[in-house]
Amino acid sequence: MFWFTLLLVFAAIGGTVYFFVRGIVAFLATTKEDLAGDGPSEGARAQNKAMQGRVLLQAVAVGFALLALMLFNA
Repeated sequence: MFWFTLLLVFAAIGGTVYFFVRGIVAFLATTKEDLAGDGPSEGARAQNKAMQGRVLLQAVAVGFALLALMLFNA
């Protein structure tokens, strides 16, 4: 059970890193036209989705880490 919980923590951390890198790539792809347009651009939407995914997976990773500490801290 310990290894399964540890695997869940590392999977959530890996997902967080994935969304972090995806958000940075979307941020670097922003052009002046994107900034000057009316309303949110596709790049801004991609950045927002990446941030939402990162925050969600960070919360999941912290939750799994706390679960592991509660279950296996004797």
